[in-house]
Amino acid sequence: MTALGVSLLRGAVTSPFKRAGGPGATLPTGRAVLPAAPAALAPLAAYRTLCGFTDPETLPLTYPHVLGFPLAMRLMTERSFPLPVLGLVHTWIEITAHRPPRPEDRLELTVYATELTPHRRGTEVTMVTEARCAGETVWESRSGYLSRHAAAGGTAARSRGAIVRAGAPAVAAEAAPPDAPTAGAGLPAVAEWRLPGDLGRRYGAVSGDRNPIHLHPLTARLFGFPRHLAHGMWTVARCLAEAETGAGPGTGTRTRPGTGTGAGTGTGTRPGTGAGTETGAKDRARIRSVRAEFKAPVLLPATVTYAAAGDAFLLRGGDRVHLTGTVVRER
Repeated sequence: MTALGVSLLRGAVTSPFKRAGGPGATLPTGRAVLPAAPAALAPLAAYRTLCGFTDPETLPLTYPHVLGFPLAMRLMTERSFPLPVLGLVHTWIEITAHRPPRPEDRLELTVYATELTPHRRGTEVTMVTEARCAGETVWESRSGYLSRHAAAGGTAARSRGAIVRAGAPAVAAEAAPPDAPTAGAGLPAVAEWRLPGDLGRRYGAVSGDRNPIHLHPLTARLFGFPRHLAHGMWTVARCLAEAETGAGPGTGTRTRPGTGTGAGTGTGTRPGTGAGTETGAKDRARIRSVRAEFKAPVLLPATVTYAAAGDAFLLRGGDRVHLTGTVVRER
C-alpha cells in the first residue's frame, strides 16, 4: 500500500473520534519533509499527458503540489490534527513559482498546517507546501480545506471567531461572508471538453490520489454523491494547460473544428467557425502564479466548458460553475 493509501486508511479510522469546531482547537507545529530528489520521469510524463501540459523543459505548475500531497495527508490524518479528514472539502488553492522548477531539479518538499479559520459553514484549515532547490524556495502553494459543521449557536450568519495559527496564540477574525456572485461567470467559451467516466481512476493512477469518491459510482455513493467526481486538482491543471498553450493532448482535450476527434480519451471542440490557429506556449508569457476556487464538483462522465478572458478563467457545466481562477504571467 502506498503512503497516501496508508494515510487514507488512518483517516478513516481516526475521523469518527474527532469533533470539528470544538473549543480550544490547536494545530500541530510539526512539518513533513520529502528529501531532495528529481521528479521521476515516467509518472511526470503520464501526468503531463493526462492534464495536457506540453512544455518538456519545466514542471507543470501544479506538479509539486501532487508530489507533496501525500505529506499533507500524513499530517491531516495524525491524531493531533483537530479536523476529521473524511469529509474535508478542498475549497481553494494558490500556487506561485518563484522560478520555473525543472524536472532535473532536486526538490526538497516541506508541508505544514498554518492556520484554522472560522467559516460560516464550519472550520477551514490552510496547508502550505514549499519546494526548495539547493536551499532556495522556488515554488510554494497554499490550500484551504473546509470541515463542515454547525456554526456556533446553530446559525450560518456572520460571526466573530478566531484564527488559530500553528505555534501562535489565537487572534480575532471574522468568518467568511456569504458567497458573492461568481466572478467571471460571463467569460467567453474557449473550449468544450468531454470527460470520460474513468477520468478519476486515471488521475488517481498518475497522482496517487485514490480517494474513493473519485473512483467509481458505488464508492462515491458511500459518501453521499450520486456519481464519482473528477479531482479538483485535475480541473485546475487542465485549465492551466489550456491557458499556457491553447491546446494539449490527453484526457478532456479539444480539437479545432474540422479536425475530427482529439488525442486521448476525452474529446472536445472549440467554439466558433473555421479551423483557426493555435497559440503555442512559446508565444505566451509563462504563468507564474494561479489562484483557483472550487465551486461545485464535476460528476463523471461530464461535458464541461472552459471559458477565459485576460487573466481570468473558469470551468462550467451548463449554468453551473465548477471552478474559477486567475493567473499572473511573467513580465
